[in-house]
Amino acid sequence: MWQNLKTHHAQVADRRFETMLDASRAAAFSAQAGDLRLDYAKTNIDATSRALLIDLLEQTGVAGKRDAMFAGAAINETEGRAVLHTALRNLDGGPVLVDGVDVMPEVLETLARMERFAANVRDGRFTGQGGRITDVVNIGIGGSDLGPAMATLALAPYHDGPRCHFVSNVDPADIAGVLRVCDPATTLVIVASKTFTTIETMTNARTALAWMGESVDSPAAQFAALSTAADKTADFGIDPGRVFGFADWVGGRYSMWGPIGLSLMIAIGPDAFRAFLRGAQSMDVHFKAAKWDENLPALLALVGIWHNQVCGHATRAVLPYDNNLSRLPAYLQQLEMESNGKGVSMDGAPLQVHSGPVVWGEPGTNGQHAFYQLIHQGTRVVPCEFLVAARGHEDELHHQHQLLVANCLAQSEALMRGRTLQEARSKVADTFSGDELDRQARHRVFPGNRPSITIAYPQLTPFTLGQIVALYEHRVFVEGVVLGINSYDQWGVELGKELATALQPVIEGQDGTAGKDGSTAALVGYLQAHGV
Repeated sequence: MWQNLKTHHAQVADRRFETMLDASRAAAFSAQAGDLRLDYAKTNIDATSRALLIDLLEQTGVAGKRDAMFAGAAINETEGRAVLHTALRNLDGGPVLVDGVDVMPEVLETLARMERFAANVRDGRFTGQGGRITDVVNIGIGGSDLGPAMATLALAPYHDGPRCHFVSNVDPADIAGVLRVCDPATTLVIVASKTFTTIETMTNARTALAWMGESVDSPAAQFAALSTAADKTADFGIDPGRVFGFADWVGGRYSMWGPIGLSLMIAIGPDAFRAFLRGAQSMDVHFKAAKWDENLPALLALVGIWHNQVCGHATRAVLPYDNNLSRLPAYLQQLEMESNGKGVSMDGAPLQVHSGPVVWGEPGTNGQHAFYQLIHQGTRVVPCEFLVAARGHEDELHHQHQLLVANCLAQSEALMRGRTLQEARSKVADTFSGDELDRQARHRVFPGNRPSITIAYPQLTPFTLGQIVALYEHRVFVEGVVLGINSYDQWGVELGKELATALQPVIEGQDGTAGKDGSTAALVGYLQAHGV
């Protein structure tokens, strides 16, 4: 299945893809979903490699598995679950059946309950002991934190509700820093844990409850829960009317479309949150209907497969030239690396190709003064994914936004073009001569021929953000199907949790280090000697 692609890559690997780039290629190697544009012309993918990549989709049955996912089939085979985060944004798409039962009435009722509660908080009808809610603290971890934290920052221009804060790390510095700037009498705490047992989340939740209880008579009355464990939320003292559950067919890292997005809804309002859902729904419709060579999630996935599994580039840099998207790289780290960081296929056999790449990044232009040096002149090729808006939200600073856009487009052009030794010599010929000219020039050579894609959009609105996030979700799905893995379990996070639970009494001095390896035992001794 992979050999034809690898053979073709070997034939074109040294080709300067700058030489292919004319107006016709720019049109042929880009696609749009609504106003969202994907340009992948600055890569070495040509018509042949694209056809071979699309053949991968056909051979691995992506279309059938896509339809099965949207239909509610249990495509998460290791856990026997459907994968239906798409149902959370299916605002007018008709019934969705799981085991013969339409789940949409419950989804829409939960959304309506969220909207009523968010409106009450925003309008001052739900208050704390000290009056109107001024701050919301969302306590979660992983998908219960990264998604809403990323989206709330991304949509900061639309905030007209209480201030939102996010706590995820069990490190006490995280929650202490947040609570320090909040008034317990006017703070709402949202505890996001499906099982209400996640150790980091519940530890922080109890800390927040104790903090609030120091000055508030009924602290649990200022708590809400995003959980399906009604018995545990009741034991915590949270009224059932402030508990919002979601089914096990919603994975944590895909969950901000439902109750996990409550903090975002409170920040931007129910109407803007619905626009966010509709943006994602529009990408769902596009993904189901568009031909493969016009299908943004499929094309994004195929570009990723070409660079990682075919070309052998082990990392992928996500570079938003949109400061409000500064948490997007971290969000995509979890979405992609937890989903597709697997070592075996669905049947349990070892993978014959590498699984997902290392995903990392930072907003431009900050990254230009940090790691772009490695991207441009390092010995390893790092495929880059730029995101840029035509307009910002600061109309009075539009000229500054134009400078930002110029930097974004210049970086992708520089990665492609590079700078030859002859060009470098001419840059310093007035300053140096002879051997020193040659030496200095070599430090200024850029190899170029380094691939990038650009995702462009008119402005970062709730609708656009929904499109972008759903685009990446479906990209993960397509890559997972092609690789033959289950993108929706995450057994890799379990072992460390189990060992941490076993180590806690050792750290506390209740148990000894017998049975631990020498390194761990020595580190325990050191940390205990220094006050842990």
